[in-house]
Amino acid sequence: MKHQSLRVFFLAFLVCTSVLLQGCGEDVPVVKVDFSKRESVKVPVPEPAITYAYLPQYSHEVSYARHNPLIQYLTKETGLPMRQVFPDTFAEHVRMVQSGEIDISFSNPVVYVQLAQMGSTAFARIKEPDGRPTFRGQIIVHAQNKAIQTLKDVIGKRWMAVDPHSAGGYLYALGYFLDHGIHAHDFSEIAFAPGPGGKQEKAALAVYAGKCDVASVREGALDTVKDKINLQDIRVLAVTPEYPGWVYSARRGMNKEIVSKIAKAMFKLSMDTPTEAAILTNARTSGIIPATDSDYDAVRTLIQKVEADKITSTFPSIPLLPAQRVTHAK
Repeated sequence: MKHQSLRVFFLAFLVCTSVLLQGCGEDVPVVKVDFSKRESVKVPVPEPAITYAYLPQYSHEVSYARHNPLIQYLTKETGLPMRQVFPDTFAEHVRMVQSGEIDISFSNPVVYVQLAQMGSTAFARIKEPDGRPTFRGQIIVHAQNKAIQTLKDVIGKRWMAVDPHSAGGYLYALGYFLDHGIHAHDFSEIAFAPGPGGKQEKAALAVYAGKCDVASVREGALDTVKDKINLQDIRVLAVTPEYPGWVYSARRGMNKEIVSKIAKAMFKLSMDTPTEAAILTNARTSGIIPATDSDYDAVRTLIQKVEADKITSTFPSIPLLPAQRVTHAK
């Protein structure tokens, strides 16, 4: 019985095998592939356009939402094709301007000073929403932090700044500390907000979550986290002096006629016209005014004061700083 079962199984196997082999016979057409003929796959290349970049102090989503209406306006008003690009870090923004990947840079004064060393030229700057052509930094702590009541109480504490290139989020605060006899080495740690983009928000959220004792942000940055935390839990410990506002600069070698056309369109924007007011308000400004390189000499003086404090042995020179994140601890 056992042998008979094996014989039946063997015969069934042969039948199935013969059927399968018939599928591989001469009746099945053979497809020949000619590997000598190849077609290259082309990567899509964006249409030629004037590139515009907002220094990535906020997330790319915030950057796009704030500036896309302005770019659309400039494209329509000037007849020039414009496209917003999104560097991930302050250092990458600087590199892209230097390499010609960014034509029009919207940056803070500290980054502009660095770009000017590379040949960029300031042609416009913004007015704050309240009409001031200047802005400040804020030094903030958690409202429930009883250990920090006065500025001197930050000594020995952990400081979270926005970025080594940040004006309101770092340099202005550092200058303010120096004016009050507090030096970088007086902190137990100075760290910069990690990762690409969204750095203002990250610094504010870090002090809220207790990851640091004190943080520094640009004036107005707290509005970006008001939907995430209760702003009553944040206390502004101090406000820095005012410095010239954010600046528009053109990269080295850019056509002056094109820059002039863009500048005129920017200066034309008015809060008196509803549609234009919406564009300005969306970009967190109340107007765009002419600017010259000398407007930022006060920032250069501040940088020199910081360097003169001899902290560059632990922190690289600010105008040339390539790092995106630096931590200093005793």
